[in-house]
Amino acid sequence: MQANSDLNSLDYEVELVDAIAKIPAKSWNRLMADDNPFNQHEYLAALEFSECVCTKTGWTPLHLLIKEVNTHCAKDTIVAVMPLYIKAHSYGEYVFDWAWADAFERHQLAYYPKLLSAVPFTPTTGKRLGIDKTKTQSEQHIIWQLVANTLTQCLSEYDFSSWHCLFLPKAQFEQLSQTNSLQRLSTQFHWFNRDYTDFDNFLATLSSRKRKDIKKERAKASRANLSFEFIEGPDITTELWQLFYACYQQTYAKRSGHYGYLNLVFFETLGTTLNDAVILLVVRDNEQRIVASALYFKSATHLYGRYWGALVDIDGLHFEACYYQGIEYCIDNSLQVFDAGAQGEHKVPRGFEPIATYSNHEIAHQEFRQAIHSFTLQEAENIKIYMQQLKQKLPYKSLD
Repeated sequence: MQANSDLNSLDYEVELVDAIAKIPAKSWNRLMADDNPFNQHEYLAALEFSECVCTKTGWTPLHLLIKEVNTHCAKDTIVAVMPLYIKAHSYGEYVFDWAWADAFERHQLAYYPKLLSAVPFTPTTGKRLGIDKTKTQSEQHIIWQLVANTLTQCLSEYDFSSWHCLFLPKAQFEQLSQTNSLQRLSTQFHWFNRDYTDFDNFLATLSSRKRKDIKKERAKASRANLSFEFIEGPDITTELWQLFYACYQQTYAKRSGHYGYLNLVFFETLGTTLNDAVILLVVRDNEQRIVASALYFKSATHLYGRYWGALVDIDGLHFEACYYQGIEYCIDNSLQVFDAGAQGEHKVPRGFEPIATYSNHEIAHQEFRQAIHSFTLQEAENIKIYMQQLKQKLPYKSLD
């Protein structure tokens, strides 16, 4: 599949690749050009190597490359990359389109397969298109247009119902919106480090009642005589990964009836290939037995809370392991933002603030496209009202 431009006698060529292992890690990471761990080649490769992401699980890789073809040189240069999958369902996405799929089904139309650009099972904002940073704004615009045209062309050529790009940064969302794709707004809850010196300094910025509530909640876990230790990636042993996975599986099974999307091979692979971004919180009882654990990821600026599990039921343990320990880690390590995962307005009284998240969509069926467009416009207005209402419930005495 090819598309051309007349920039400096260079042509842009699109290639769709069925495995990220076929794309050089150095090229991918250079083009993504940030330290968001989920955009790294190593993270996506671990998903495919472990077969958590494969056709059998409903995620068929079809990553998109854009190459700059120089007619005066035999070598083509990769100038843009996008994670892309053929989806056979909507699980593991966290921008919910089940109602859209149901509407298609009621009209005896196939919603699946569809195309999806996202990080599987990871509702975290990050680049969805990595572009060579030497490209000018006009060149980048052409590349974005080429991406949108390619995805839309795939809808008709390969009988996909739609394409979706999820959790884009606002700038990329706006860039893709210029191609006339549908826009969708949603919200998450993030904690922001305002140069706190310690957890008590953070608590001092809250109202008296909310401060007392958090202290009471932390006291519940404290009464269980638990100890909490963050273990950096290089120090996570095989035994610790196995114990974490046992916690993860038990909690997932209790909550949802299945053992989770991810397997032990995935986690152990990350422990080898991306260990500088991985942190494991280990929770021990007074006999030094591991009773719970939580897996975090970090960048230079962010802490990401991703997976947790417990072998015992202890009141307040989830909030302590997944929120308060993460806040303390951010303060101690001067990280600016704590992204503790999707949904959960229960995070608001604990200091997490509503933030907007963005996605773009294109629907092949024109009547459904118009209906979905109307829905997303109304949904965006409702999300804005919802976010404003939640901001009024934040526990802070005041926010600048």
